[in-house]
Amino acid sequence: MRLSPPDLGTLLWIVLLFNAMGCIQSIRCKPKSFRESIIVLEVNSSIDSTPTSIDESSSVVLRYRTPHFRASARVLVPPVAGKETWTVGWIQACNHMEFYNKYGTKGMSSWELPDLRDGKIQAISDSDGVNYPWYGNTTETCTIVGPTKKATKFTVSMNDNFYPSVTWGVPVSDSNLPQLSSIRRDQSFTTWLVAINQATAETLVLQTIRWRMQLHIEVDPDKPLGQRATLREPVAQEQPHVLGKNEPIPPNAMVKPNANDAQVLMWRPKTGDPIVVIPPKY
Repeated sequence: MRLSPPDLGTLLWIVLLFNAMGCIQSIRCKPKSFRESIIVLEVNSSIDSTPTSIDESSSVVLRYRTPHFRASARVLVPPVAGKETWTVGWIQACNHMEFYNKYGTKGMSSWELPDLRDGKIQAISDSDGVNYPWYGNTTETCTIVGPTKKATKFTVSMNDNFYPSVTWGVPVSDSNLPQLSSIRRDQSFTTWLVAINQATAETLVLQTIRWRMQLHIEVDPDKPLGQRATLREPVAQEQPHVLGKNEPIPPNAMVKPNANDAQVLMWRPKTGDPIVVIPPKY
């Protein structure tokens, strides 16, 4: 049977209508992926305004405690339709480290990260050494196990500071004669807010923070214990930078070893060859 032009127009209209309904239905029924749906509501980052404190109570070591770096984020995850497990949290890596303890004319001790120092890697993991790649596994992470019927809102937070001990005497000497004359430290870190799919290892970088901690303590070893050390600039630390554009995570920031296990304590005398005082732990 031959269709008249109106019948052809009607047929075309019906075909277009069903196509449109199919598109609308598919859009309505297809859930957004985790990547598309996760929302960072708020990110806060700071370094405490309190200056580094110095402890001279020990006749063997000088101790100091720097202010804390702090980061927190409020995150919203809409209902997860699939059987997916995602962990959201903080990953941190050290990008640069200078840590020198001078002992007058004798030389200096230094904590070093050899691969980072020699430019073999861009960064090294600053994980807690247990929950790689995460900085920690208490307030630092949150895990969402799908499917979920309701949206999930949570806060993940972390903090970091330095609290080392530095010997008054030369570390390779049997004598504890006070000869420490200065401490200098300059370290830079990148901290990422990240979501990782536990099954596929898909990694989403949600936020990137850069921060730095600097320290200079001047020491007069001839003064009585309790009166030797003086904090120099900077008394207040530069505040962290929350980046407008995220940076990728270098591979070494995700795996062993972490900075604590990879660091080496060297003795570098004014004359003679350097000596490994404390080797790496891995």
